[in-house]
Amino acid sequence: MQTELSKRLGLEHAVFGFTPFPAVAAAISRAGGFGVLGAVRYTAPDELKRDLDWIETHAEGRPYGLDVVMPAKKVEGVTEADVEAMIPEGHRQFVRDTLAKYGVPELAEGEASGWRITGWMEQVARTQLDVAFEYPIRLLANALGSPPADVVARAHDRGVLVAALAGSARHARKHQEAGIDIVVAQGYEAGGHTGEIASMVLTPEVVDAVAPLPVLAAGGIGSGQQVAAALALGAQGVWLGSIWLTTTEADLHSPALTRKLLAAGSGDTVRSRALTGKPARQLRTEWTDAWDDRGGPGTLPMPLQGLLVAEAVSRIQKYEVEPLLGTPVGQIVGRMTSERSVQAVFDDLTRGFERAVDRINHIAGRSGQS
Repeated sequence: MQTELSKRLGLEHAVFGFTPFPAVAAAISRAGGFGVLGAVRYTAPDELKRDLDWIETHAEGRPYGLDVVMPAKKVEGVTEADVEAMIPEGHRQFVRDTLAKYGVPELAEGEASGWRITGWMEQVARTQLDVAFEYPIRLLANALGSPPADVVARAHDRGVLVAALAGSARHARKHQEAGIDIVVAQGYEAGGHTGEIASMVLTPEVVDAVAPLPVLAAGGIGSGQQVAAALALGAQGVWLGSIWLTTTEADLHSPALTRKLLAAGSGDTVRSRALTGKPARQLRTEWTDAWDDRGGPGTLPMPLQGLLVAEAVSRIQKYEVEPLLGTPVGQIVGRMTSERSVQAVFDDLTRGFERAVDRINHIAGRSGQS
C-alpha cells in the first residue's frame, strides 16, 4: 500500500491514522503507517509535551504528526470567559434539565471538567504549536480549514508538511491557494466534523481540483478494499480515524462506550451539532436526540456549544450514563465489531488490499484477452 507520498515520508503503508490517544498514534507509526495525534483536547502545554515525549519514545523513530483545530482568520483579544458570557441562560437550563431527567450525578466538589474543547481557540492552538515545533513532527494537519498563513510559513520553515481537511472541491482549491501541501478529502461518512458529500463522489472531485497536490481520502474507510478503491480514485493515501477507537491501545476510559461502539451498526450515527455547534457525525444517543428535537432550544454556534456542554459530557462519560453516552464516530462503526490491536487492524487492511488488487488484476487480465 505505497504511493509517491508514502515513499516521500518513509512509510510502509499509505495509511494516515488520526487519533486522540498517544499510544494509538505511536502504534500506527510502528505498524508502518503515519500516526497523527489530535491536539484539540489539550488545554495545558505540559500535557501535550508529556504525550509527545511518550510518542517520541515509543514510535521507534518512525514519522508522526499533529492535528490542531484553528481558524484561518485571527480574532484578537477574545478570552474563554468572554465566550462563556455569550451563552444564554435558557440553554444552560436545558442542559441542567436534561441531565436531571436521566439522573446524571454532579461532579465532586472542586472536580474540574475533564472534557473541554478549547483547542479550537486560536491562543490555545498556537500554544500547542509552540510545543509541537520543538519535536520532529513531519506533518501538521488542521481540521478547520487552512491554518493562518504565518502558521503555514512557520511549518514550512521547519520542513513540516501541512495538511487541511476539505469537504468539497471548492474548499480544497482554497487550501491549495493557501499553500497547503496535502488535502484530506473528508466525505460525509466520516466521524467528527464532516460535510455533505460522500467519499465516492468527493475523492475524485478533489483529486481533479487540486492536481498535482496529493490527496488523502477520508470518511467511512476501514478495510483494505476501501483503501484500494481510494487509490483507484486518485488518492495517494487514506486518512482513518474511527477505526482506532476500539483498538486495544485506545484509552476510552469507558467499558460502556466500548460496548456501544462494538454493538453499533453503520446506521447508528447521526450528523449533529450537539457536541460543538458544527455538524459532527457521532453515535446517535438520547443526548443528540434531545438537542436535535425541534421542541428544544437548538444548538449554539461554535465555539459556544462546546463550552456549554463540556461539563455535561464529562459527567455523562464519568458515570457512564448509557442512554446519553456517545462519541464522534463514522459510519465505519458497523465494521468495528471486536477489540483488536493496531497491528491487527493493519494486518487486516493489507490482506484486504491485496485481495482487492488481485481481483482487479484478474478482471483487467480477462478484459485484455477478450
